[in-house]
Amino acid sequence: MNVVKQFSVSLVNRPGVLANICRSLADSKVNILALTIADSADLGILRMVVNNPESARNALSRLDAPVNESDVLWIEIPNRTGALAGIIEKLSLAHINIDYAYVTTGAANGKATAIIKVQYPEKVMKVLKENESSSEKRVVLRPTLNRR
Repeated sequence: MNVVKQFSVSLVNRPGVLANICRSLADSKVNILALTIADSADLGILRMVVNNPESARNALSRLDAPVNESDVLWIEIPNRTGALAGIIEKLSLAHINIDYAYVTTGAANGKATAIIKVQYPEKVMKVLKENESSSEKRVVLRPTLNRR
């Protein structure tokens, strides 16, 4: 589990825009380790974690696209049913809100990688490390969505 840099790029929703970004990163020898895109009718937000943030920063600055950097958690988890649920439940019990998350599979040793955006990544790391040593027990949470 580490805190890593994530780049968020605002994209115009047109053919070739994502290709230009990927080509620029590739030409700068930047490997994309995790990526997600959320879109609307006109704009998209590309979020990615890369192997070389400094080179990515330079490559993206040449594209004249709005880019933001933020710290996110990089957590390797078992690639099995319920692994992500266990982490999310622990954070919920510690009253930690998750702004967003995305998961990529294919990490080393059959693992998956969860990228989690929270307000205080160091606090989350502490909570999860403390829970690693405690006994594993299943937590049942009740949804509170849309209650009035």
